[in-house]
Amino acid sequence: MMDFMCIIALFALITVRCACAAPPNFVLLFADDLGYGDLGCFGHPSSLTPNLDRLAANGLRFTDFYVTSPVCSPSRAALLTGRYQTRSGIYPGVLYPGSIGGLPTNETTIAKVLKSKGYSTAIVGKWHLGVGLNGTYLPTRHGFDNYLGIPYSHDQGPCQNLTCFPPDVKCHGYCDQGVVSVPLMLNENIKQQPADFLELEKAYSEFASEFISMAVKNNRPFFLYHPSHHTHYPQYAGVDYAGKSPRGPFGDSLMEFDGTVGKIVQTLEQTGVLNNTLIFFTGDNGPELMRQSRGGSAGLMRCGKGTTYEGGMREPAIAYWPGFIQPGVTHALASSLDILPTFAKLAGAVLPDVQLDGVDMTNILFNRGSSERQTFFYYPVGPDEKNSVFAVRWKNFKAHYYTQGALHSLGTPDSNCSLLALLHHDPPLLYNLEADPAENYNLKGADWDSVRNQIQAIKEQFEASMVFGESEIGKGKDSALEPCCIPNCTPKPKCCQCTSAL
Repeated sequence: MMDFMCIIALFALITVRCACAAPPNFVLLFADDLGYGDLGCFGHPSSLTPNLDRLAANGLRFTDFYVTSPVCSPSRAALLTGRYQTRSGIYPGVLYPGSIGGLPTNETTIAKVLKSKGYSTAIVGKWHLGVGLNGTYLPTRHGFDNYLGIPYSHDQGPCQNLTCFPPDVKCHGYCDQGVVSVPLMLNENIKQQPADFLELEKAYSEFASEFISMAVKNNRPFFLYHPSHHTHYPQYAGVDYAGKSPRGPFGDSLMEFDGTVGKIVQTLEQTGVLNNTLIFFTGDNGPELMRQSRGGSAGLMRCGKGTTYEGGMREPAIAYWPGFIQPGVTHALASSLDILPTFAKLAGAVLPDVQLDGVDMTNILFNRGSSERQTFFYYPVGPDEKNSVFAVRWKNFKAHYYTQGALHSLGTPDSNCSLLALLHHDPPLLYNLEADPAENYNLKGADWDSVRNQIQAIKEQFEASMVFGESEIGKGKDSALEPCCIPNCTPKPKCCQCTSAL
């Protein structure tokens, strides 16, 4: 009885503190192609991530946190809107420099929700939700007041002659050819093309610090979204981190990202708002295993990027808020979909009047309680209305209706990770993820029919409610839309070169 009363008292205290305090600030950190097993706090023996490890040690570490896609653009769309990417049309695959489409401007992002409550909003890093004609889809059109970053993946432009590590170590590989070099944009203007990778992270951390400081000076609550380029291929790092990790180039780039996290936390401390700021960290999808030692680790999870196995869509996640979130670990089921409704509740903002797929996580965060989420749906890289959901998690059970490997996960000992043939499973493969998170042991026989039947009913109900939006990626590409610092120059793309100090 005493333990129960203590819990009630703690909940009441937290509720009162939330009600009386100034509106909380939010910092959302989003890593790129980071595997479940890549951080020191998630078990990697040679990664140096002291700042993220410190957030995990003093915050809440999630063991069962999911993103909605095993590739970049759709995962980011779902994160920012609280809706599966099929609703907003960010499928199949990812957006490109010359993509005609992008995240529709009638979608309501976290930034728009928080701006309605007077928040200052900024994004620093990788957008990857479209550029479009005259910047139609840039962050500044989606509720962000300020933006500094590369508007898509930094491998979506030729990189063979670019320097990724000091003093002049060229980037590993060639990246995409025949398109413009990657631009660094400030709001809607190109500041530098190609971006200087050696100075990029320094520019990002300075931008983030200045944004926080200005918001505090103006007595404004703020939302900072930092979708990092790290640890996506090709890895890069500046002079402060190159060669400093025992894990090689991947480790150096991860360490540089961790350093930026540390500088953001330091700024929050120096400006006196750390205790009124919720920091949430996760990643966009699993590791690109085809890059081998340069591609990350899914730990004990099966496969990686591009697949609907656990390694493709289960991500490390950490929530940190001193005095509000008690240190520990939660096994509650949660998703990137849940961030928008959680931030909205804490800010006292009204949820958008659309079909949301996210749920409020405050019971998990503040009470170490159960999740409002009991199910999660795994969409493949290229979903369609016929095959739709590939797998469903219900409580601790996961049923695979379809499996398909991916080139992104090529090279692992498990041939299923790279088997490109689409396999239909009837009855579906069934795993108990609590006992078998590596998905090794299919639960067979009549003893498990009731679980399969329950999941089947959940799947049918969900798919009946899903309305696929028009595919934005299906609208195609137009090279004239590729961002160029010298409009109408020739010959394009080679003429799109502008150097300036960051």
